[in-house]
Amino acid sequence: MKSAVIVFPGSNCDRDLAVALEQVSGTKPVMVWHRETELPEGIDLIGVPGGFSYGDYLRSGAMAARSPVMQAVAAAAARGAYVLGICNGFQVLTETGLLPGALLRNAGMHFVCRDVALTVENSQSAFTSRYAAGETINVPVAHHDGNYFADAATLDRLEGEGRIAFRYGESVNGSARNIAGVINDAGNVLGMMPHPERVIEKAHGNVDGRRLFEGLLEGLMTRA
Repeated sequence: MKSAVIVFPGSNCDRDLAVALEQVSGTKPVMVWHRETELPEGIDLIGVPGGFSYGDYLRSGAMAARSPVMQAVAAAAARGAYVLGICNGFQVLTETGLLPGALLRNAGMHFVCRDVALTVENSQSAFTSRYAAGETINVPVAHHDGNYFADAATLDRLEGEGRIAFRYGESVNGSARNIAGVINDAGNVLGMMPHPERVIEKAHGNVDGRRLFEGLLEGLMTRA
């Protein structure tokens, strides 16, 4: 698996994501600075990490979405490359139009940083194939702007097309229908607010996030 992690000014989870990818795949990802206009040839998976790109002083992810590299990310996604956006990365993917909806300030107006229970809604995607539908997993969150919003028609479409990947077991941030992660219509782009890269080894307290990366690796091997 040849992967890349995008790095923006202010990213603070890029190394966490890179370590997770290397641990599962055995290959170090390429770290790509946001000013680049092209991705290395043959990239299978692009990680858009958590962290406060540009300090999140304006609408979260809006400035990062206009970085030159995001045009290359969108082009790679259109060609079928997998794209995984975590936390701030999810915000960036909605701002670029790769995923529907938007991430607003948490309903309680407070930063939330704790483990949360997630229900796996769709186990048929490459990102979730190692989970069982309806399974509960525990993954940490750390965000101030994780309140997922979309209009009713979009939410109904996501529900009807099975594009909700994960749902919070309780109201964590006010997200519509407790949505924690969504997939694009082609099934190769996932955005999620919780951090699976922070639960991939026993020292983290659990390994519930590891299966997401293992499923991606398996999917890419099957493709090849």
